[in-house]
Amino acid sequence: MRSIWNGNISFGLVSIPIKMYPATEDHSVSFRQIHTADGGRIRYRKVCELEDKQVDSEEIGKAYEDADGALIPITDEDLAALPLPTTRALEIEAFVNASDIDPLQMGDAYYLGANGTAAAKPYALLREALKRSEKVAITKYAHRGRERLGMLRVVGDAIAMHRLLWPDEVREPAGVAPREKVTVKPAELDLADTLMATLGEVNLSELRDEYHEALESLVAAKVSGATPTAEPGERPAGAQVVDLMAALKDSVRSAKEARGESAEEAEAAEEKATVTELTGRKKAPAKKKAPEKKTAAKKAAAKKTAAKKQTPKKAAAKKQPGKRGA
Repeated sequence: MRSIWNGNISFGLVSIPIKMYPATEDHSVSFRQIHTADGGRIRYRKVCELEDKQVDSEEIGKAYEDADGALIPITDEDLAALPLPTTRALEIEAFVNASDIDPLQMGDAYYLGANGTAAAKPYALLREALKRSEKVAITKYAHRGRERLGMLRVVGDAIAMHRLLWPDEVREPAGVAPREKVTVKPAELDLADTLMATLGEVNLSELRDEYHEALESLVAAKVSGATPTAEPGERPAGAQVVDLMAALKDSVRSAKEARGESAEEAEAAEEKATVTELTGRKKAPAKKKAPEKKTAAKKAAAKKTAAKKQTPKKAAAKKQPGKRGA
């Protein structure tokens, strides 16, 4: 593995010579731009706008563009004169708990290896101190023309460093969360918990970049002159959820079946989650008053019926005196 930076870790008055190595690599297939008509390469040339001609890299410098669009040249001598004590050193500032680091700040990862025999002892000392304290080290260092922030931690028998963004480089999530007021029902949380329990266990080493594998097969087929046989993948379903409960139930059922459980077991887990919510739910006061409203309605109807029955009797009573007078 080729180192990309040489320097020292400054641990108080202890100096540890180290080399920095990339700890990660991307899954990527590099493409070149071509002219589709004849297959010729498309290349970019650096051209001066004032002279309208190509410029060699030796003639290219740096400049800062202000708000008005004016360019202020910045020379290498100007940058070299800036106070940057961390040019060749990782200055440890403090030791903190890993939980104190916001994951949003974490960037690229590197391995730090001991540079030379004399570095072995102090390197091991720092590694074991980090292990015993169960803390991480916060460090400042210079890389690619700017001062950066880093976090040192132990990985196996090596010390790894994660590049950290400065706190003011992390944006606030203003306007990202939904503005609408949403109420999540207990039954929905029960099903979400069941789905999380089903999907939560996974061996990360078994996950594969299927798109990258398919892309490599496509390139290999093209190189050999064969016709690609890859079938297009399924298009993802729409993101709009009409019935959240139904979507959660279907998700739990699909996840259970994917893990080899029978449909009956999936349905049993689904029913268990639903029943848990129903038994704990209190009835709304409106439902208790409902029978009282029905009783009052029945009483009113009974009074009307009684009034109708009494009306003919009164009429008959009025007619009797007429008959006697005849």
